[in-house]
Order: sequence, then C-alpha cells, then structure tokens
Amino acid sequence: MAARRGIVIIEEEEIPYEEECAKSPYSIRAWQRNIEYRRKTGNFNKLVGVYERAVETLPGSYKLWYNYLRFRKKQVRGKCPTDPSFVQINNIFERALVFMHKMPRIWVEYCEFLVGQGKLTRTRRVFDRALRSLPVTQHNRIWPIYLKFLKKYNIPETAVRVFDRYLKFAPENVEDYIRYLRSIDKLDECANQIVTRVINNDKFQSKEGKSKAQYWNDLCDLISTNPKSIKSLNVDAIIRDGIGRFPEQRGRLWNALADYYIRSGQFERARDIYEEAIDTVTAVRDFTQIFDAYAQFEETTLSAKLESIQQNEMASEEDEMDIEVRMARLEQLIERRPLLVNSVLLRQNPHNVGEWHKRVELNVDKPTEVINTYLQAVQTIDPKKTSGGRFSSIWIAFAHFYDRHGQLSDARIVMEKALKVPFDKVEELSDVWCAYAELELKHDQPQKAIELLKRATAPPSKQVAYFDEKESTQNRMYRSLKIWSLYADLEESFGTYETTKAVYDRIIDLRIATPQIIMNYGVFLEEKTHFEEAFKAYEKGVSLFRWPNVYDIWNTYLTKFIKRYGGKKLERSRDLFEQCLQDCPAKFAKHFYLMYASLEEEHGLARHVMKVYERGCSAVLKEEQHEMFNVYIKKAAELYGITSTRDIYEKAIEILSDDQAREMCIRFADLERKLGEIDRARAIYAHCAQMCDPRIAPHFWEIWKDFEVRHGNEDTVREMLRIKRSVQATFNTQVNFMAAQMMAAVAKSTQENQPGDSMKQLEAQAVPAGTVAAASAVISKPPQKAVSFVRSDEVVQPNNLVTASNPEEIQLDDDDDEDGEEGDEQDQAAKRVFIEKQNVPSKVFGTLAPKDAKDDEDD
Repeated sequence: MAARRGIVIIEEEEIPYEEECAKSPYSIRAWQRNIEYRRKTGNFNKLVGVYERAVETLPGSYKLWYNYLRFRKKQVRGKCPTDPSFVQINNIFERALVFMHKMPRIWVEYCEFLVGQGKLTRTRRVFDRALRSLPVTQHNRIWPIYLKFLKKYNIPETAVRVFDRYLKFAPENVEDYIRYLRSIDKLDECANQIVTRVINNDKFQSKEGKSKAQYWNDLCDLISTNPKSIKSLNVDAIIRDGIGRFPEQRGRLWNALADYYIRSGQFERARDIYEEAIDTVTAVRDFTQIFDAYAQFEETTLSAKLESIQQNEMASEEDEMDIEVRMARLEQLIERRPLLVNSVLLRQNPHNVGEWHKRVELNVDKPTEVINTYLQAVQTIDPKKTSGGRFSSIWIAFAHFYDRHGQLSDARIVMEKALKVPFDKVEELSDVWCAYAELELKHDQPQKAIELLKRATAPPSKQVAYFDEKESTQNRMYRSLKIWSLYADLEESFGTYETTKAVYDRIIDLRIATPQIIMNYGVFLEEKTHFEEAFKAYEKGVSLFRWPNVYDIWNTYLTKFIKRYGGKKLERSRDLFEQCLQDCPAKFAKHFYLMYASLEEEHGLARHVMKVYERGCSAVLKEEQHEMFNVYIKKAAELYGITSTRDIYEKAIEILSDDQAREMCIRFADLERKLGEIDRARAIYAHCAQMCDPRIAPHFWEIWKDFEVRHGNEDTVREMLRIKRSVQATFNTQVNFMAAQMMAAVAKSTQENQPGDSMKQLEAQAVPAGTVAAASAVISKPPQKAVSFVRSDEVVQPNNLVTASNPEEIQLDDDDDEDGEEGDEQDQAAKRVFIEKQNVPSKVFGTLAPKDAKDDEDD
C-alpha cells in the first residue's frame, strides 16, 4: 500500500515505524527508531525527511537537533565551502538556535562549522550572538574558538577589539594578547598593554612564570629597539621609573635608554644619558656594562664617520675636526676609566678610606683636584662607619700634602682641625698627635713637638677608663701608650734627666707601661749612672706584670744586678732569685736556676749550689729534667767527688722516663764498676732490667752481658739470663693479654655482623696489626712448663720435642764429676775467675784525694 502525504512516499516496510511515530508523535524513542531504520536503508532524502518531521514535531529536543546537525555536517565533509549544501546547513543551525540558543554545544558546532567556510563577517557575528545568548559561565567554551578564528585570518583591527573584550572576561590571559600584538607588529599597543596590564597591575600573576623585572626588560628592549613605532608612551619616563624600581637591572636599563636615543638619531642626548648613568650607578657590574656600551658607541660613531669620508674620497676641514673630536672623546673616556671606577666604589661606600687614598693617587698631577678630594673626604666620611683603613690617615695625608708643597702653616691648621675630630678609636687620635709631633721634628722644632705631646697627655677634668666608649677619644687620650712612648723618646733625646724620669714615672703610675717600657727606663737610668734607681724601676716592673710577661724584666734585672755587685750583695741577690723563682713557671725555670747556681758557685757555698740544682731538677719541665740532672751530676762530681753522685743518680732514675732512666742506670753502673763496686753495679743492672724489654732495648742486655763476662761468674751469668727470661716473659704476657683482647673483640664483631662458622670468619678476616698476628702464633703453642733454672749443658726433650736453641747462651765449661769430687788444683785454677784490678781515679776523692794518689796519677 502506498500513501501520499505531500511529497512523502511511504514504503510498505516503513509503515510500522511511521505508524509508531503517528501514534506517539511526541516520543523521542519512536522517532529515533525510525531514523535508525532510515540510516540503515541508506536513503539520504528519506532520512532527511524523517529528521525534518521529527524536529518540526519536537522542536525543543536537543538530542534530535544535535544528531541532525552532526549528520548534515558529515555529509558535506571534504566539499568546497562554496557548495550550496553549506548554506542549507547554516539555515538548519539558525532554525535550531531558535529553540537551542541556550545550548553551548550547538553554538560551538555552528561556530566551528563557520570558521572553516571563510565567511569572516558572518562568523564574527555568530560568535558575538553566542556570547550574548549564553551565560557568562559558558563563555569559556566559546572564546578559545573565537581567538583561534582571529589568529587564523589577518584581521588585526577586529582582533584588537575582540581581545579587548576577551581580557575583560579573562584578564589573566593578557600574555596571549601581548604575544599576538608582537606577531602582528602592533608594537605601540603591545607596549601599552605591558605597561597598563602587567607592570602597573599589582594583582598580575604570570602564567609563564615571568617576573615583573623580566617584563621591564622586555618592555625596555621593545621600546628601545623600535623608537619609531612607539608613539603613545613616554619612553624616557618609563625606563627611568624602571631604574628606580629595579636596582639590580640598572646597567641594562640605562643602556636601553641610551640605545633608544641612538636609534632615534639623538647622539648627543645618548652621550648625556651615558654620562648620567656613569655618574649615578653604585655597582661595578652596572658600571662595566654601561662603560663598555659607551665605548662601543664612540667607536661606532668614529668608524661610521671614517667610512663616510672614505666613500666620498674627500674630507673637508670640518670633517677632519669632527674626527679629531670623536677620537679625543674616545681617548678621554678610556683615560677616565680608573677614576670613574673609583667614583662608583665611593658611591657604593663613601666611608671607604682606602678608596679615597686611591682617588688622590689618580689625581696626583692635579693639586687642585687633590685638595678638593681631601676636603670632600673629610666632609663625607663618618668616623663611626669607616672601613678600608683609619680615618686619621686622611687627615695626616692632607697635612703632609701641604707640607710637601711648602705650606707648613696650612699643614698645622689641618692637624689642629684633626685633633678635634670625634674619632671612633683612641689609636686614630694618637696617630694624629704623633704625626703632628713628627711634623714639628721634621722642621727642627723639638720643643714644639714636646709641647704638643704634653698637651696630648694632659689629664682631663675627671678620670675616665681607656676603653670607656661612652667618653670621647679626646678625654681618653691621656692613657695612650703610643703617645707616652713618643713623649719619653723625645724627652730622652731633647729633655733633661728630671723631665724624662718624670715621664717614665707617670707611665708607671698610670699602669700603662709594658715590659719594654720598663727595660727602656732601666737602660736610661743606667746610662745616667743611677743604678739603684734603675733597680727600683725593675722592681716596679716585676710588681706590675705576671708571668710570662715578666720574664724579660727578671732576666735583665738579675743579669745587671749580678754584673754590678757580684758577691758584694749576695744575700740581696739570693732574695731576688727566691722572689723570681717563687711563682716562676716550669717553662722558664731552667734559665733562672742555672743563673742562681752559677752565682752560688762563684760567690757562695758549695752546699747552696747543690740545693739549687736539686730544686731545679724538680722545678723544670719534664723534657728538661734529664739535662738538668746531667749538670747536677757534673757539678756534684767536681765539688764533692764522684761518690757523692750516687744519691743524684738514684733520684734521677726514679723521676726520669724509662728511656732516660735506662741511660742513667747504665752510667751509674759504669761508675760503680770503675769504683770497683761490682755488686752495686750488678744490682743497678738488675733494677734497670725491669724496664728493658729485650726486643726494644737489646743494647742494655749486651752491656750487661759484657759486664758479666768481664766481672762475673757462672752463677751471676745464669742469674742474668734468668732475669732476662723473666722480663721477657713479663712483657710477652702483657702483649699476649692485649692481643687476646683484640682477637676477642674482632671475633665478637664478626659473629654479630655475619653468623656462621666463627673459625672460618676469623681466618677470612685479615688483621693488619702485627701484634695480633704474633699473639695468635703465641696462643696456638701448646702450654709450656713454668720458667725454671736449668744447666746450660743439660738437654731436655720431653715428648720428642726439639729444644729451641738460645743464640745468646754463653757456653760455660762444667767439668765437675758426677760423684761431686773436686778436680785437681790445675782444674781448680782454670775455673777460678780473676777480677781485674784498676786504680781508683783521684776525682773520686775530689779535694780530699791523698797526695800519693795524685802523684801516682801524674806518673
């Protein structure tokens, strides 16, 4: 059956779908099933008809309109925008928007469809209608497409107006607008946007992570390199504002301002900018940037002038003068560089004394500039903020400058003004006083110099402390040691005995003297033959100072006192030494004890000498005791004989360290041997053996063995060997004990770190210490029986063990019979040990030696 309804022809297969739509015309599902069936059949016209009837019946259905529009757009994909189908689809969009004007997706589809057609005016109007129709919350879906459309086509005027509207909606995206303006060469508008929307906007936050300082640099580069394109901005004011805002960019900004005038052709104005910049910057880095740009500018202008003359092949007189002027400017600029750098450093820190001195040196050939520099320095520097030197050096150099030019009166005026300056430290004011006095001495005015120092040392109305910073330096000046020292020197050279003595006494009364002042005072009094006064000065000195500062005073005092009086005032000398040694540190005691002993030896009693040496051996440093004992022993032998040194040796052995005590024991034993006291010598060797490990001190055992070979017998040798084995066992036991502890610690740490077979771990671990390795070898030996005395010819081999040979064993003949019977007299004589007889030296008896003994010695 076929039915006609207008131009719609319904096939028999389509009747169910059509009937469903007729029964439920307002059911979207019925229309969708019908549309889906038509899509499968592939009949475009019938599908379009169904869509048209559906949207006509349900004009408020977003789903139907959206699917219909996508279907129609798909059909024209790839076709030319001039195809009539595009017009039909545009009309469908317009019909849909009558009902769907609040749906952003429909507007987005329509706008994207129009952008590809190239209809600029209609597209712009549709975008504007979309923005007017949709709420503001939906504008973010339209603007990206709108901006893409503006950038796609060359419509700068429209784009600027649209961007201005867009920035009201999204002001944070001003960087996109600035980038677009640069791309279309709208540099004046670009600069305006940077100034108004970025730099002057306190709420601006860059999405690209750029700071305002970077935008300042971009703005300066923009306006300085394009001076003819920037019309609406005051470039000079903008860049100067940036110079004030960003101190770290001053060099770059000044160069940008000068570059703007150079590109504008205003060369003289550019020079003024460079000069102004050099005179105002405070950082050497900024100065270097500006100076290099300035020098390059002058070189460029000079080169350009030379090239123009070469091209014209003729140079007028005016051109030659212009070239000379340009060259003179460049040379002068290069010559001024050190002075300009100095000016920068002084602007950076106007209280830098060293830089002011450098500025004077740079102007050394210009006296007027030097005076102006000194005047500017003394007016600028704050005495409390000085750095790089003392402020007083400026005043002193200023006065010396006038003096070198023969203006002594002006130099004195400068010095007088300097004396009133509130210096930060007393040392600076004292420098001025001393320089003033030396200036008078230079011109042969010693009395004026003395009067100056007398003024300087005059006490104020009230007594103040030297380090009281609340008081002015002028009030604290009277306690300056530097002034008093110079005062004393001038009085010694040009004054009288009384005035000089008064100066030194005043120094001591003020308690500002040093050990050197005391010694100078003493030397002065000695030169005037006032020896007792000199000794009184030394007495005052030792009462003022403590050790070690008083060492030089005591040394000078005692030396000069002994030299003058010798043994005439022995008791006073002894009192002085006792007073000196009462609190004398061990570091300085040796020298004074030797002096004391020398005095007693030359002028006193022998027993006093011995007492002094005995006290000295205990009072000196540990490392000096050995040397002190040697001197003590030598003097005792000279005064009382060799036998009197036994007690000294014994005391030395008790006090000294093992190495030094070992040496003393050897000397002591040798002394007893020479005296024929063999048993006493052997006892000394036995005592010394307790501190002599055979592995460390083999020399001692060799000496003892030689002694026993010469003076001992079989029993004494065996006793020596027994003692040696005992000592060796003692030291081995100590080493083994320490090694065992170390091995136990290593084993414990290995077990804690890595559980397992402890023996394998110990074997795998390398122990670097040689002591531990030796100890492990000792521990692995089987236990031995206790050390016992054995005969030298007895061979003991228990359990088939090989007896270790003793390389130090002395072979002694033992021909005794087994039954213990005595041999004949010849054998007895062979065994007997003969002791060599020696003459006793006369030094043993000292001054008590018999006359016959001295005669025998002479023979």
